Amino acid sequence: MADSTDTVATRCAVRRRQLGLTREELAHRAGMSVAYLDRLESLDDDFDPNALMRLAATLEMPYRELLEGPRQAAPGRREAAPHPLLARLSEDECWRLLGTHGIGRVGLTAAGGSPVVLPVNFLVDGRTVVYRTESDDAAAPAGGGRMAFEADHIDERLSRGWSVLVTGTAEHVTDADTIEDLVTRPGARPWAGGRRDLWVRLRPDEVTGRTIRTG
Repeated sequence: MADSTDTVATRCAVRRRQLGLTREELAHRAGMSVAYLDRLESLDDDFDPNALMRLAATLEMPYRELLEGPRQAAPGRREAAPHPLLARLSEDECWRLLGTHGIGRVGLTAAGGSPVVLPVNFLVDGRTVVYRTESDDAAAPAGGGRMAFEADHIDERLSRGWSVLVTGTAEHVTDADTIEDLVTRPGARPWAGGRRDLWVRLRPDEVTGRTIRTG
């Protein structure tokens, strides 16, 4: 079922607020009057596609996304199941769900004390999480530093999902044989590319998880 609230006007308004523009500023930058912007947002009459393209360019978003909405909706847009059941996962279940590799997020403290959360390709090695990065990258923690790791999965069709949180201590992997083994494993190649010669191992102090099922 189409979302009646997801229209050109609402997509335009959301993006305009993200950019900090008033309607008048948006119309001026797109080379049109506010009255014509109103018509364009409602797609009334025979709107000019070129004007909509100018509007999309001003909003710094793809033309097709402004006209039709994002091709891949963000997860969690569907209605929740009628009788959801939230349950805790055992540590064994957490490691089973993490599997051998995938995409997760690391939580670190950046220079200056600000928290950062960054996506990484990860591997499960024994009961530790490992990932590779560059030594001067924001995802590179100091050896011995505290950090967290989170991964999750959502099945919108079934209104189910899970999340796993691992907290512990960062360790730099320096053993050549260990690194040689890690680089040959499926999922070891980072999506972001680059050399990424620093391998980081998270040794857990605590592993927790939750799952949402339907009753």
